[in-house]
Amino acid sequence: MILAPKAAPAGGAFAAVLAAIFCLAATTARAEDTYRVQEIAPGVFAHQGRYEIFTPRNAGDTSNAGFIIGRDAVAVIDTGGSARVGAALLKAIRARTQLPIKYVINTHMHPDHVFGNAAFEDESPVFVGHRKLPRALANRATRYLAINEELLGKEAFAGTRIIPPTLLADDKLELDLGGRTIVLEAHKTAHTDNDLTVLDKQTGTLFLGDLLFAKHVPALDGSIRGWLALLDQLKDRKDVARVVPGHGPAAMAWPAAMTAEQRYLGTIADEVRAMIKEGRTLSEAMKSAGLSEKDAWLLFKEYHARNVSAAFAELEWE
Repeated sequence: MILAPKAAPAGGAFAAVLAAIFCLAATTARAEDTYRVQEIAPGVFAHQGRYEIFTPRNAGDTSNAGFIIGRDAVAVIDTGGSARVGAALLKAIRARTQLPIKYVINTHMHPDHVFGNAAFEDESPVFVGHRKLPRALANRATRYLAINEELLGKEAFAGTRIIPPTLLADDKLELDLGGRTIVLEAHKTAHTDNDLTVLDKQTGTLFLGDLLFAKHVPALDGSIRGWLALLDQLKDRKDVARVVPGHGPAAMAWPAAMTAEQRYLGTIADEVRAMIKEGRTLSEAMKSAGLSEKDAWLLFKEYHARNVSAAFAELEWE
């Protein structure tokens, strides 16, 4: 409960005090208490994560997630960055349907998309991912768990563990939810080497995972050449009406949604190639390549230099 002061400041000053109080209350709210989903197409729901890095306050709720309801069953796409966030997603699903959760699909290996899987174990779903996802998770398990427990703190991280997929997509995989088919596509190395997209054929809604970032600066953990090539292929899809990015608004129009990301990645690739040709060093590239994009993205400082480093390591061998 928030009580007004006995002697309130006048006019705009009072409003400013109240705004500050409510802002403080919002920033200290637990992630699961503020978890929201929206219906972006009939039977298709998405949650928008926060534009933040992992903190105890957000409990790892920093990426988008969603679910699709068929006649007989539900498919979940990504589960958030902790068991606590996964539980909030499960609660949101159960507020809308009691149908069995048949599939939990992970779009790639990163903790903010897979660490919520533990909350769904008791639902006995089939966990689904790219054929390379189990190996990617196994190779990084110790580091991912240690780093993210440190970032979130023991309370927010409690119950979180890695659950790998048992149903693997090698190319295309169709799943039936009862009168509703979703199509999973495993892609070549782009954002990572285990990127998977999920298309709801009924509504033309495509879950892109971290193949698409909006507002949040992209994070490269695969191949910049592969990522740009895949965006070129995806932009001509006629069966897509809207997309769900891995980070950004809950839903976006396609292909306009990819414009900023394509420009950002293209700028890095072009400038890094030019610097390599000039004989410039990685250190020089990290200080200057792509800086024209600085004001266009959130979390630029946290991820951009690493993106340039990854691009340099790849492109110097072209």
